[in-house]
Amino acid sequence: MMTDNLRGAALMAASMAAFTFNDALIKLVAETIPLFQMVFLRGVSATVLVALLAWRMGAFARPISRADRGLVALRILAEVCIFIPFIIALTHMPLANVTAILQAVPLTITLAGALFLGEAVGWRRWVAILVGFAGVLLIVRPGGDGFNIYALLALAAVAGITLRDVVTRKLSADVPSLQIAVWTALAICCLGFVGSLFRPWAPVSAFEGLQIVGASVFILGGYLFSIMVMRVGEIGFIAPFRYTALVWGLLLGWVVFGEWPDGLTLLGSGIIVATGIYTLWRERVHPAG
Repeated sequence: MMTDNLRGAALMAASMAAFTFNDALIKLVAETIPLFQMVFLRGVSATVLVALLAWRMGAFARPISRADRGLVALRILAEVCIFIPFIIALTHMPLANVTAILQAVPLTITLAGALFLGEAVGWRRWVAILVGFAGVLLIVRPGGDGFNIYALLALAAVAGITLRDVVTRKLSADVPSLQIAVWTALAICCLGFVGSLFRPWAPVSAFEGLQIVGASVFILGGYLFSIMVMRVGEIGFIAPFRYTALVWGLLLGWVVFGEWPDGLTLLGSGIIVATGIYTLWRERVHPAG
């Protein structure tokens, strides 16, 4: 019989797989369709699907309190600002490289918690954060031949995700997550529409349309699984399975795009994963350091 911890680990792995498949489909479609046109079309589909899920689960029955509205607006703005550098980096960098850089988020959130929220972080976790950032530098390699503006954009997305999650921590517990997801999806859809006005639209084949709908389904699945995973098992056991996203990034990058990272990128990825898992373990065993 599957325990709650194993069920939670499976849900976390499924969530990471869904998000990474979505990224791969976006990257694939963007090869033939203008970027913002694709963002708008996927936004329409994703907004409809997430809204239906939110309605089905009764998320609209609870209005967002006046005290939380400013934070929700700030979170949505942060999400939109994240999306721009992320989508540009995704469409110009190997999928595994972008996925690996994003795995630094647990480290940056720990850092932000210490600097801005007054959370206790002992010297061991400070060392883990520094070592993890060294892993990021092995992937980005400032000053190296492979360094470019897109690597900086991926790092900007990490910074934006960190800000978004710090804001999220300040929200009241009764704010409906799915309702926030609907407004976020709608905001990104509007961003895609505005951006698409500045470039002629390309015809969309039936296969490309299917890929866009598929990306929307994976986004919905990723979000649904990420909600479910918070309701079962121990987060300290489950959280490290978020790094399965890197495995999917490597596999999809190789199979779909013929990309395989070099040795330094793989080494940097391994360092980020190892320090992230250590940080999560340390938080579980010794919350104060």
